[in-house]
Amino acid sequence: MAILSKFRPSRERIVGLTRAYSVHRPLIQRGLMTSFVLYVLLAAYRGVAARPSPGRRGAKPSDGKSTRVAVDATFYQRLKVIMRIVIPSIRTKEALLLCMHSTLLVFRTAISLYVAALDGKIVASLVRGQSFQFLLNIIRWLLVAVPATWTNSWLSYVQNKLTIAYRTRLTNEVLKQYLGEDAEGPEGKCYYKLSNLDDRIKVPDQMITYDIQRFSAHLAAIYANLAKPILDVILYNYQLAQNVGAEGLVILTVLIQTSSLLLRVLSPSFGTYTAQSAALAGNLRHGHSRLVEFAEEIAFFGGQETERELIEREYLTLVRHEEEVMNKKWWYACAEEGIIKWLWGSFGLVVCAIPVFFKFPGAAHVDLGGRTEGCFVTNRRLLLSSSADAIGRVMYSYKDLAELAGYTSRVFLILDTISDVRAGKFQKALTDGATTGENNAILRGRGQVFLSEDIQFENVPIVTPNGDVLLQSLTFSVKPGENLLIVGPNGSGKSSLFRILGGLWPVYGGSVRKPPASDFLLIPQRPYLSLGTFRDQVIYPHSEEQMRDHGVSDADLLSVLAVVQMDGIVDREGWNVTREWRETLSGGDQQKLAWARLFYHRPKYAILDEATSLVPPDVEGRMMEHATALGITLLTVSHRTSLWKYHSHILQYDGQGGYTFTKLDVKKHLVLQEEKLELEAKLMEVPKMKSRLVELRLLVEAQRGNMQ
Repeated sequence: MAILSKFRPSRERIVGLTRAYSVHRPLIQRGLMTSFVLYVLLAAYRGVAARPSPGRRGAKPSDGKSTRVAVDATFYQRLKVIMRIVIPSIRTKEALLLCMHSTLLVFRTAISLYVAALDGKIVASLVRGQSFQFLLNIIRWLLVAVPATWTNSWLSYVQNKLTIAYRTRLTNEVLKQYLGEDAEGPEGKCYYKLSNLDDRIKVPDQMITYDIQRFSAHLAAIYANLAKPILDVILYNYQLAQNVGAEGLVILTVLIQTSSLLLRVLSPSFGTYTAQSAALAGNLRHGHSRLVEFAEEIAFFGGQETERELIEREYLTLVRHEEEVMNKKWWYACAEEGIIKWLWGSFGLVVCAIPVFFKFPGAAHVDLGGRTEGCFVTNRRLLLSSSADAIGRVMYSYKDLAELAGYTSRVFLILDTISDVRAGKFQKALTDGATTGENNAILRGRGQVFLSEDIQFENVPIVTPNGDVLLQSLTFSVKPGENLLIVGPNGSGKSSLFRILGGLWPVYGGSVRKPPASDFLLIPQRPYLSLGTFRDQVIYPHSEEQMRDHGVSDADLLSVLAVVQMDGIVDREGWNVTREWRETLSGGDQQKLAWARLFYHRPKYAILDEATSLVPPDVEGRMMEHATALGITLLTVSHRTSLWKYHSHILQYDGQGGYTFTKLDVKKHLVLQEEKLELEAKLMEVPKMKSRLVELRLLVEAQRGNMQ
């Protein structure tokens, strides 16, 4: 007992410590308040700071997809790249809107502090029975409503303006690269290469529209969801400390921090769920768009049941994912509200009671009205209605930040993929034989492309995007005026050659000399017809203003249409009528309209891919002759022998990786073609002859048996 008495503080020591604390309490209060502010800032930084990724650190996924989207270093690196796009400098409109938003947030916090104090004064005047003071405070309440409502409306307006500004910046940047102005080289025609040469993005239209819109909305809201609560926590709790003392604030902080750790542990990966939901919604939308695009083929096959199963499969996958997310969000919402609203609310009531039950050294004595004003009404409003709400919003902001991380990963994916595609870096699923032997060596190589007046291929392999080598080495040359006919079985590489000429596919070896892509014009079997007037179909992709600048009038267009026997549509419909021309015109009229487009543009080379398959022979011959008269060199894929006489050279694929390039002797080739067709017809009769021979043998044997 003697030993314990040595460690037990004496009454004099307690009185001395209390007196010292009372003397230095203002300094201690300032120290505690400063420590609290630093703690809030540090806690907020840690709450949104980068965490190490659970997967590979610093590595870029080879498939373009992250296994888990989180608020980590990767997220902040991606966000930094995107922020340079949406706010390129401090002198932009976006920076000004952000400054306005910050000013309004501070002003609204100041109004909230004033309203909290005024709320306490109104109740105190009621307790004291001061009618004049009560009416005066009511007038103040009504007056402060004017700037308060104005500020809230302006905050919503500026935030929506920020969303539109961010979306506009991002959309313009993506479209600039996706539909870039560079027509030549690897950077051109990214919209084609993204869908055909790369597998990372299946539905680019959803990313450019929906994902960018959602990212912009979350980015505009996250600033208010982070900056405003942090500012509120500091200012509200500073004012609260003036009423209940910094000691109560320290106790409250310890309790809240301890319980918030539980919330962090229970928090699901909202970023991953958001990214997965967007991807699954895109797959469902893609299924519906395919149904619309190939509706005719599906209808003829009667494939509606199969298509419905495919769409239902995508929908059920999306629904299962959303239900899983909802279940996890439900459990998390229960824990979140129980801790933030009710548990933290009880902490607040305890802190509000501190000035009532405990008298701090140096604190002045107040009457019942003063306690009502300062110790309960004002403190409760500051703590429960404002401070606790602000702390809760800081906690909620992590969930918002995680969802922002999900949309950030989607937006960054399309930016990163477009950048890779423009640099000639593709990620495509290859065939089994593409990674072995000579094919693998071909895929690792790169050829050279030179600008030239004529077309010349020297040892150029023809390779599809999935790595299928159709030809290991192709060599031929065509000069202006030498029309080339290209024939061969399906899948032998006829259209692949055109894609290399158009700069759509990379060159894996050898050298290609060709004119720029602007000197080529393609007419496929089913031409593209844009949205617009009938004039727009003829002059596409020019506008009417560009047509006038080139010195072309409507009368000139009418003479072009007369060549293809389409001038009657102008007499019947007029130039400015707008229709869905793909539905209005027949297949033959669409092909003739594409030829009129060719005659309007007059390129040096025309690529004809079964471009006259639906046109009558007399019109076909007239169009071919007119194209030759205009000096257009024709590169034609067609099975019609009637077109052979318009060509001087032939490139013939055998379908086995070989080819023949030679001058076209029309008479000789027609004789050979007729002989080939005759032999093929005879060979087709051989099985029937064999079958008939077997039947005859059986009949003869049966007849002999009857005679015996």
